Amino acid sequence: MKKDEVWLVTGSSTGFGRALVEELIAQDYKVVATARQLSTLSELPDKENILKISLDVTKGDSIQKAVAETIAKFGRIDVLVNNAGFGYFGVMEESDQSAVRKIMDTNFWGANDMTLAVLPYMRKQKSGHILNTVSRGGLTTTENLSYYHATKFAMEGLFQTLRKEVEPLGIFVTNIEPGSFRTDWAGRSKESAPDKFSDYEKAHKLLEHLNSYSGTQVGNPASAAKAFIKVSKLENPPMHYLMGKDAYQLSKQVFEEALAEFEKYKEDAKHLDFGEEDYWK
Repeated sequence: MKKDEVWLVTGSSTGFGRALVEELIAQDYKVVATARQLSTLSELPDKENILKISLDVTKGDSIQKAVAETIAKFGRIDVLVNNAGFGYFGVMEESDQSAVRKIMDTNFWGANDMTLAVLPYMRKQKSGHILNTVSRGGLTTTENLSYYHATKFAMEGLFQTLRKEVEPLGIFVTNIEPGSFRTDWAGRSKESAPDKFSDYEKAHKLLEHLNSYSGTQVGNPASAAKAFIKVSKLENPPMHYLMGKDAYQLSKQVFEEALAEFEKYKEDAKHLDFGEEDYWK
């Protein structure tokens, strides 16, 4: 039985995006698969319920054209998956500032601009679901990923706020938080800063470790694709949807440590009003 929902997925050439569109096609959904190079989508079948579009999320005219083509063919967009993005490896001081601005353009502004292009149609429908591939990198941090984390933390702030704004309109927002999966994120789909300063020897060794397990991660993108679809079907989908044992364990640890820190200094926080100056003597 054909599914009536229309899914628009950015970054469909590899990784989570490719696994997701393949699973959606297998389940007979209406799918809009997008990639910067249309040729990378050539292996996807040519069927009436599949639309393949060239899309660069850093270019406004490309976004508007892709959304217009989607509406022209299917008349609606039920699920937007902001998946396009790439990684950048390098400590903050060694990072190429022109390169890290490009990653912000793709990871953050690309998701922002795609969402702004789709929201008018979802508001008119009074329904819709925006799924953002944020990663556990929007909740936790690791050396050598400072600017990658910056893009993902920015997405967290934007889309957590958006959820509060659009939920009364019948639109949901969920940030997908994968851990380590066997995608190109730590391989082909990343850029790296050169090692410049020996002071960062510890971080450099960690980066060697991160690079060494590219292609051997235990996370299965095909299973993740099924999880994307599951969360889209929930009556009250979560704001955060963790994927992977490491995503769960590391994220839980970070929030537990933050709560412990809040408790440790809570009395300072509670004695900053006018009339409480004696506390600080």
